[in-house]
Amino acid sequence: MSPREIRLSTTPTPEALAELRLGDIVYLDGLMYTAREGVYKRALEDKANIPMELPSESAANFHCSPAARINPDGTFEMGAVTATASFRFAKWLPEWLAKSGAKLVIGKGGMSSKDYKDYFVPNGAVYLSTVGYGTGALLGRGVENVEAVHWNEELGLAQAMWVIRCNKMGPFIVASDMEGRCLFERENERISKNLDRVYEGTRPATLKRFGETDDKSDELIG
Repeated sequence: MSPREIRLSTTPTPEALAELRLGDIVYLDGLMYTAREGVYKRALEDKANIPMELPSESAANFHCSPAARINPDGTFEMGAVTATASFRFAKWLPEWLAKSGAKLVIGKGGMSSKDYKDYFVPNGAVYLSTVGYGTGALLGRGVENVEAVHWNEELGLAQAMWVIRCNKMGPFIVASDMEGRCLFERENERISKNLDRVYEGTRPATLKRFGETDDKSDELIG
């Protein structure tokens, strides 16, 4: 069965979030902001005032360092928007989700189902993952314009809070749902159940070169 394709607002209703299913393909419309460790430290540890009205303006936090610049005349240019691995920011997410009201966290690689259940579920949030590698230019096509850049002088362009207006930005894949279930863990479990079949009838390796085995329990990567 083909995955569903969904257009979703960056200020989604609880009903729209509840409709999402693991593996759905999502395209986003509205304002999205980038926030990584620099923003989290400044807002949470340094107690700086967040320079946006969250979540009314945006409830979508993108873990991203955009390929972008600020021109001398104050205008912005943005090309590729490449996601960053989200597990790096897990320790800040419980406080950030509660403080910002974010309902969508977008990034690369995802987190564990424990993180989703402990951090996301209590705040009514879900995780959207980028799909594959080399999609920065594709995602960039969904950037209608850059609305603002906050804290660039304090944090630098890579860590600043970029505010992006999206128009069918994606594709993203629903990697966690409102119950805290994790797409990647679900699929890994399905794959693992079938691994034993791969080894059925396999003959023992003659030369026993490094890494050759007919026993799954001997594999270097389990």
